[in-house]
Amino acid sequence: MKLRVTRISTIAAIAAVTATLAACSSGDGGGAAAPSVGGDVSGSLNILVSSATGSDAGFQAVNKAFQAAHPGVQVTFSPIPNEDYNQARSSRLTAGSADIVVAFPRELPSYVPPGNEGDDARLADAGGFLDLTGQPFLSAFDKTVLDATKYKGKSYSVPTGLSYYTGMMYNKKIFKDNGINVPTTWAQFTAACDALKAKNVTPIGLAGKDTAGVATLGIVQSVYPAKADKDALAKGLYDGSVKLNDGKQLEVLTKLQTLYGYAEPNFAGVNYTTMTADFVNGKSAMIADGTWDVTALQKAGGSALDFGYFPLPASDNPADNKALGGKVELSLAIPSNAKNPQAAVSWMDFFTKNYAMFDDQAGFAPSVTGAKSNDFYTSIADATAQFQPAWDTIWIVNTKAGPAASVPFNWAGVSPMGSQDAAAAAGAAQNDWAAGLSK
Repeated sequence: MKLRVTRISTIAAIAAVTATLAACSSGDGGGAAAPSVGGDVSGSLNILVSSATGSDAGFQAVNKAFQAAHPGVQVTFSPIPNEDYNQARSSRLTAGSADIVVAFPRELPSYVPPGNEGDDARLADAGGFLDLTGQPFLSAFDKTVLDATKYKGKSYSVPTGLSYYTGMMYNKKIFKDNGINVPTTWAQFTAACDALKAKNVTPIGLAGKDTAGVATLGIVQSVYPAKADKDALAKGLYDGSVKLNDGKQLEVLTKLQTLYGYAEPNFAGVNYTTMTADFVNGKSAMIADGTWDVTALQKAGGSALDFGYFPLPASDNPADNKALGGKVELSLAIPSNAKNPQAAVSWMDFFTKNYAMFDDQAGFAPSVTGAKSNDFYTSIADATAQFQPAWDTIWIVNTKAGPAASVPFNWAGVSPMGSQDAAAAAGAAQNDWAAGLSK
């Protein structure tokens, strides 16, 4: 599964939406306050989300129960394929025909040049989303998660769940049969892979462009284990004090090249569905994957598949390898030109109070404090005790940089994804990054 994208496809489209929603702004550079929860609600409620099997089922369960509790409301639920969502959202926002949408505005750090703002940030600045700050239902969410979703100190969205993706899914039976313990250091990890290869077991399943980047983010998580480390890296890249082709930055791609060597030889052409099917069928001992796939793996493997998840240990200091990095999934916002904001706020309140109904189907790590979820998450509780944002949620692409610097570390340039070794791929990324800074 590719990481979700929430970027509208063309500058013209976002400009049109921004101009439309700016007319609904409070005029102070932020959205007007959303109405308070309470009272009878009625009319149409239009919800537009990017589609995934589990979350779609979870939303449908909540919608059915919400309509039963509020018979005067008719919910129209529109799950849109991920690749089509941005354009669909743009059209619906322009038309004013959406009451709840997926949005996650990210604040641009002071060291990032203007012009690199994300589309959702531009919309928030134009007053495009209602301000949810102070809504009582927000107190149900984990504070560290809620803080991670704030934009310029305000809450514009509701975080429906979390996904962690800097670890490795592993087949417990294959590990046990081959005398392998869960590794906690890079040396142990490579030794485990060597032992599996020696017994003709494919150590790692990768799905080309779908998960090579996920594996890269796992390495980054351990090489830069604290959020402060990642923040310093991001700032250093923009002020030019950090280079992508030396030090720890080169270490990331060097270790990625090693990891690629433990995957099946043709992994560059493998898709996500094949990778997960091979894992379910015992053809690989591990896969670079996120917790978004837990429910699907459990359903596909049944009782025959006993699997776990551990942080990819890219450091030889075990303390650096303890935390899993992740992101907030499907944050929901109310456009400022929503036709039925009262029903939208009531739905968000109902969603929060009936969160288990949603997450039983969606299978996300819970964003609501104390919410019961899939038992799998208990097994990784030590690695997720405090929410840790993954590198791709901190790094902001420089839109003026070249293609080798368009992803968070140039995983696409390293053979066999590309044609270069780690040093050459890092050098290409540095050249493209530096060129972007000079423009």
